[in-house]
Amino acid sequence: MAVLNKIRQRSIFLIAIIALALFSFVLSDLFRNSTAFSGSQDVIASVNGEDINREEFMGKVEMAQRQMGPSGTSTQAMTRVWDQEVRKVVLQEQFEELGLTVEKDQMRELLKQNLVGIPDFTNAAGIFDENKLNEFIANLKAINPERAPLGNSLINYNDWVESERSIALSGQQQAYFNMIKAGVTSTLGEAQVEYALENETIDVKYVNVAYITISDSLVNVSKSEISNYIDNHKKTYEVEASRDINFVEFDEVASVEDEDDIKNNLNALMNNRVEYNEVSKLNDTIIGFRNTNDIETFINTFSDVKYNDAFVTKSALPASAQDSIYSLNAGEFYGPYKDSDMYMITKLIAEKNLPDSVKARHILIPFMGSRSATGETIQTEAQAKTTADSLLNVIKGDRNKFVGLLEFSIDKVSNEKEGVLDWYAYNAMVPAFRDYTFENKTGDLGVVKSDFGFHVIEILGQKGESRLVKVATLAQKVEPSEKTIDASFNDVSNFEIAIQDKDFQEVAKSKNLTVKPVNGIKELDENIPGLGSQRAIVRWAFEEGTNVGDTKRFSIPSGGYIVAQVSAINKKGLMSVEAASATAIPEIRKEKKAKMIREKITGKTVEEIAKNQNQSVMTASAVNMKNPTLSGAGLEPKVVGAAFGLEVGESTGLIDGEKGVFMISVTKKTEAPKLDNYQPVANRLSTARVNSAQAKVYDALKEAAEIEDHRANFF
Repeated sequence: MAVLNKIRQRSIFLIAIIALALFSFVLSDLFRNSTAFSGSQDVIASVNGEDINREEFMGKVEMAQRQMGPSGTSTQAMTRVWDQEVRKVVLQEQFEELGLTVEKDQMRELLKQNLVGIPDFTNAAGIFDENKLNEFIANLKAINPERAPLGNSLINYNDWVESERSIALSGQQQAYFNMIKAGVTSTLGEAQVEYALENETIDVKYVNVAYITISDSLVNVSKSEISNYIDNHKKTYEVEASRDINFVEFDEVASVEDEDDIKNNLNALMNNRVEYNEVSKLNDTIIGFRNTNDIETFINTFSDVKYNDAFVTKSALPASAQDSIYSLNAGEFYGPYKDSDMYMITKLIAEKNLPDSVKARHILIPFMGSRSATGETIQTEAQAKTTADSLLNVIKGDRNKFVGLLEFSIDKVSNEKEGVLDWYAYNAMVPAFRDYTFENKTGDLGVVKSDFGFHVIEILGQKGESRLVKVATLAQKVEPSEKTIDASFNDVSNFEIAIQDKDFQEVAKSKNLTVKPVNGIKELDENIPGLGSQRAIVRWAFEEGTNVGDTKRFSIPSGGYIVAQVSAINKKGLMSVEAASATAIPEIRKEKKAKMIREKITGKTVEEIAKNQNQSVMTASAVNMKNPTLSGAGLEPKVVGAAFGLEVGESTGLIDGEKGVFMISVTKKTEAPKLDNYQPVANRLSTARVNSAQAKVYDALKEAAEIEDHRANFF
């Protein structure tokens, strides 16, 4: 009671303390997430001062992901929209400066070009119908924001408006780039220079004292030298912000014991067994795979692979047991055997010899609800069957009338070939069509119903004959048991506890775990080598408050966990000395070796230097500037370029090349034969420039743009 009185007496004080604590919590969270508030929460990026609205951007990402289908990720959709939005803003400035617009007539033509292949906007003759387009747009507007089907997608009026904007933008871009392409043609003078570079040749002799003649161990490179090299080659070593991580993987993989249990379970399903029925309170006899008369129901009940009631070739059987299964007699079993991630027992149900391929022709009659039905299909299933039977009777009376009756067929592709479906393999057609044409004889006529409608079929020919088999496979996927999953969870938990006060690498080594490094992860990366899509790891590594040495556990899609550790935080700017060492050290060594080689060379001619340095005098013939390669030395543009500035008999001084220190002498010069007309060369140059102009112009505009990218705060 005394305690309660003291609390009441100090209630105002306590309220103040709690309020301060809450305020401190909110404030700390604000600072922790300060990056999210560095700009407006409604702005996902700014390009040359123009903001890209977050809500509109997210809407476009959602639409892009619908278009990409289930295989596309949100990050992939976001990247696609990002590229489109940056391109639009960067180029729009150019359009405005030029006064480049899309007028109404041009827009109509652009819509026609982009939509001409969509059946919704074509008439019966397959020609684009503007009236159908207008009706579609009017309907979208009327039902907005509801969606309507367009091809394989569902769109609303806002989506359509955005599509029109994209089409108009494409039109502007095409006009803009066409103007640029018109200005990048080559002159005849440039063509003459290009022709000379390709066809003027020299024969040379040279000596090369290779860098590899000096051991790397004799050339020390200090950190300060690497740092200076980075400063002198800033463009090469400029990098984005990145993170390096180490991770240890804990897979949930089925153990040998788990696999044995799966095989035992399959074997148990082979025989009849008695199970107690909780509902009837009686013992039920469950018929096993060996004794069941209802193969399809049994397989679909107990197998992870559904029953396929079809004959198959040997090549279609499981690869690991193909020969064994194919050699069975009807009624015999094979297994358990492992194929990929399944254990299986297979029964050969039946066998028959069927043609290897068939040639047939057909007339396809659709009915409402069939897969080949169109908006003009009005026949019911019964009416379509009656039509097909009537056509069959006419053809039976005179087979020459088959082609004349193709006007009834909805299959426009085969109609162009007199209804003929040329030689096809067993599983190339839908089951009903396949069964009729392979199991009957050449010359047979019949009517068959499939998902597409009713087919009036004539078998025109059959080739070869092979044994096909029908099998039933009882399969169970190899998966880790609960015991194995629990053991994996315990392993990762124990590892997490151990690294709280011990070194990550040492703990992993003590537990025989492999530490896998991944370097240079960018802020908007999605995939991590060896792990696949792991956006959550990337976000964590870049979070404010995540420091070098921090660790965290993540689930992985394949099952199991990884424990990741941030091993380095690399800021935007110049690469660190450690990161640059791999490429900088070889270049610095080359410079030092070149100096060392020069110091020990004596002699002023190719022959003298070769003798002095115990090297051979090398020769190269028909060397040109377009492909500056020396026989025996490889690509040496600097050395070859210097040689082309010499007259016959002249030699260069010492040149630091790609592979060593060179001296080269010209022994012969062959001028390029004169052409009467250099226009073909100019045309070739113009084509190459035009083909690359669009990408180069956009890349230059993008590089010059000021882009503030806040995507990482939202994705």
